[in-house]
Amino acid sequence: MKVAQTLPPSLAGQLESLGERLKQLRIARRVTQDEAAARAGISRTTLYQIESGSPKVAIGQIIRYLDALAPGKTLANLLVEEDPSVRALQESTRRVRARALSPAELKEIDF
Repeated sequence: MKVAQTLPPSLAGQLESLGERLKQLRIARRVTQDEAAARAGISRTTLYQIESGSPKVAIGQIIRYLDALAPGKTLANLLVEEDPSVRALQESTRRVRARALSPAELKEIDF
């Protein structure tokens, strides 16, 4: 008989964090969910479960998915290091604060 067990919030949060890192890696490398699932040999539903932090997914599927996105990258490296493609994506979407124009600049563009 199977007994349904729920994860404590702290462990569920770790899975969600792992899924979010994998999702960011996929998006930064401009790979669609369909392409990533095909490369990893998993279904799109399983891919969605991985990225959403579902506890139902086997660790082997997670590692296979990581290898499809970043060959040679280990799970430990994913958790410790920041991938250059993810960093570049974050930089491109970062807000840049605009400064107010000086009175001279305002006068220059005044019609």
